[in-house]
Amino acid sequence: MKALLVTIGSLGDLHPFIAIGLALHTQGHDVLLAVPADHADKVHGTGLAAAVILPSFASICSRLEIDAAEAARRVLTQRSFVMESVILPSLANSVAALDALAGDVDVIVGSTFALAAGIVAEKRGLPLVSLNLQPMALLSACDPPVTPELPIMVHAPTGPIGRRWNAGVLTMLRLAIRARYGGAVTRVRAAHGLPPNRTTPLFDPVAAQVATLCCYSPVLAPIQPDAPPGTEAIGFPLFDREHGALAPLDPRLTAFLDRGPAPIVFTLGSFIVHAPGAFYSDAVAAARTLGRRAVLLTGAQDVPDDAGDVMTIGYAPHSQVFGRAAAVVHHGGIGTTGQAMHAGVPQLIVPFFGDQFDNGARIARLGIGATIRPIAFRGEAALAAIRRVVEDTAIAAHAATVGAIVRRESAAERAAERIAAVARGAI
Repeated sequence: MKALLVTIGSLGDLHPFIAIGLALHTQGHDVLLAVPADHADKVHGTGLAAAVILPSFASICSRLEIDAAEAARRVLTQRSFVMESVILPSLANSVAALDALAGDVDVIVGSTFALAAGIVAEKRGLPLVSLNLQPMALLSACDPPVTPELPIMVHAPTGPIGRRWNAGVLTMLRLAIRARYGGAVTRVRAAHGLPPNRTTPLFDPVAAQVATLCCYSPVLAPIQPDAPPGTEAIGFPLFDREHGALAPLDPRLTAFLDRGPAPIVFTLGSFIVHAPGAFYSDAVAAARTLGRRAVLLTGAQDVPDDAGDVMTIGYAPHSQVFGRAAAVVHHGGIGTTGQAMHAGVPQLIVPFFGDQFDNGARIARLGIGATIRPIAFRGEAALAAIRRVVEDTAIAAHAATVGAIVRRESAAERAAERIAAVARGAI
């Protein structure tokens, strides 16, 4: 069986696909990952094959005549920026590139935002497995997303009235998205001989879709009754090597971890680090006030540990660091959230955009952490929030319990089995 795995976005989007690709390869299948130009080398470093279907982040910035920091600011402040400035302008070329790769494959596996996957699967009559990376992307009326964009949702509805209200709000949202973006998708479909699109881009199952695998633990978000047929939560397919190949932890970081109590780890993932604001300086101030050591993962140049209590490093595999942390303070990206859950440590989520607000709300609801808005992450408020997740023994105990559950899920292997079953026509 040959599987074509298609993803776009940051490392939080890429890493689950690499994990699943490696599991498919281990089970004896051929795998090709179709990715943005930035990620091809990392995929090759794992031993998997990769092909480029989307320009690099630098190329996109160059086309828009902005730098990386400005691009990050626009993503954070303009709801339509990613769709209108990144996804749709590249869609025609991405579909053409993906179509050229799909001649000998048996199944296509695509992320929610990889619109090209559904178009090519439908054109070639191939089954599509959709990988949903974020709980909020299912847009459930029974378990609605917590986001500033939808403040009127009824959360945790206990009766039919609340669910009907949520369903109505989500219907209006779908209609608005379809009206705004459906035409652009339909034009690309028409160029490949396909009829107009009748579903909502990003949120509705497409014609070729056979199954939806949710790449997060059902502990974080159980599948709801209004999920599309064939939807399953498989757990977090985790991967976090910097260059693809196995490598030891930076010896400076190992030495720092070994010589004192468990630090608080602060990170903004691989994208928001381009526009961190005062996050890291506020983090250091809070950690020192609490008398705690800190590790800052900044995505930038390493800074020597001059004071002895703070280690600043560009990148470190979360799987090797989070388990040695007193707590993890982060942006709420689903990949980082999953790694912290897997490590079984308390979390404080500082959400900036998108699904991060929803992920933070879910972590708080689970009782394994808390959430605080970036505008409040300073001074006494930041200090109180960090103190709570570091010192509350109930949060720590529950996080450890959840971690033990997540570590038993074997998500990548389960995903590979389901994908192979789809290719065989068994699903």
